[in-house]
Amino acid sequence: MNPQHRAIGAVFAVHGAVAGTLATRIPWIQDRLDLSPAVLGLALLCPSIGAFSAMPTASRLAHRIGERRAIRILAAAWCAVLALPALAPAPGWLFAALLLYGAAAGMCDIVMNAHGVAVEKHLRRPIITGLHGLWCVGSLSAGGAGILAAHNRVDARLHLGLFAAVLLAVALAAGRGLLADRPSEGVPAPRRYALPTRAVLGIGLVGFCGTFAEGASANWTAVYLTEVADAGPGLAAASFTIFMSCMAGARLAGDRLVRRLGAAKAVRCGGSVAVLGGVLVVASRAPVPAMAGFALLGIGVATVLPLVFAAAADTGPSAGEGVAGVATITYLSGLTAPAVTGWTAGALSYPAAFAMITCVVALMTLSAGALRPRTPPGQARAGTPLQEGGEGFGGSVAVVEGAVERDGR
Repeated sequence: MNPQHRAIGAVFAVHGAVAGTLATRIPWIQDRLDLSPAVLGLALLCPSIGAFSAMPTASRLAHRIGERRAIRILAAAWCAVLALPALAPAPGWLFAALLLYGAAAGMCDIVMNAHGVAVEKHLRRPIITGLHGLWCVGSLSAGGAGILAAHNRVDARLHLGLFAAVLLAVALAAGRGLLADRPSEGVPAPRRYALPTRAVLGIGLVGFCGTFAEGASANWTAVYLTEVADAGPGLAAASFTIFMSCMAGARLAGDRLVRRLGAAKAVRCGGSVAVLGGVLVVASRAPVPAMAGFALLGIGVATVLPLVFAAAADTGPSAGEGVAGVATITYLSGLTAPAVTGWTAGALSYPAAFAMITCVVALMTLSAGALRPRTPPGQARAGTPLQEGGEGFGGSVAVVEGAVERDGR
């Protein structure tokens, strides 16, 4: 890795670590505030509401103050607000803390993905799926530390406060190594509130399907193993870890696949693997084949979200605006997937719910052509230099804030 690659990789890992840290201490917060399941569910909607509200403003902020500075500010804010939910003295304060948490998370997510695309262009090779793999590594590592803290009954105020301080220091240090801001002369300012455009909808469909399958599987794998495959608590819990580990491994290795095949073909191959996994899950009535099916689902959908973000960076006058538009769609998918899966399982059955998810993955596979480059190979828009790479550079973004050429499809 060169210094800019290491720096943005560290930002992704920190972002994942913040998410993984808080997730492990939700039960402590519920017990401390004596929250009913309904109130806790409402509280856990607040991060998504905060993210939805704030994400469309992220590209405008980055344009005004510079992408590098915006990442440092937003990553610092994201780390700092990690300590707030455990300090909330009442449910109303918890709602407010989680709204801030979600707003910082969503805005940081937009700007760091746009910057990842810029570093990809600078290096002239795909790196975006690997960056998302580092996010998974950060989340899994912090989640493991959180499980140990919870097991040893460490006060969550101490745990979250300490991790907030450490991760804040890492984020600020990483921010110094980010790619220098590009000149903004001649680049139109993004809209103040960047909702999805018509150009991003096709890409957004691919992202919606991939994120739907990811969110549904992550939230329901343990329940499925328990209710359908008759697995014990240990195996059921392990199934989630296996699913997430497979996703992390596939993302870390995904850039090589993208260089070889291009984004569209990589998503089609992954989709085929995910469909096979979904069929195996639906057909399984024993723990081992069901866990294998969830592992294949994790591998199959792993590269979708990062490649959708990379493709969306080519749809508007700025990378950040394109990423913000498609992120609104994928966040909506991640929010609705667990609920729709639960409703389907309640109305029909758990296998029927995952048959639906398998159909969603099949639609993702068929729609992967939306990730093809908008500029034909060998051509570039006016004023845009051609990039090298041929087939080996398939899927990476070649120019940000202007034309993007992705070869190899």
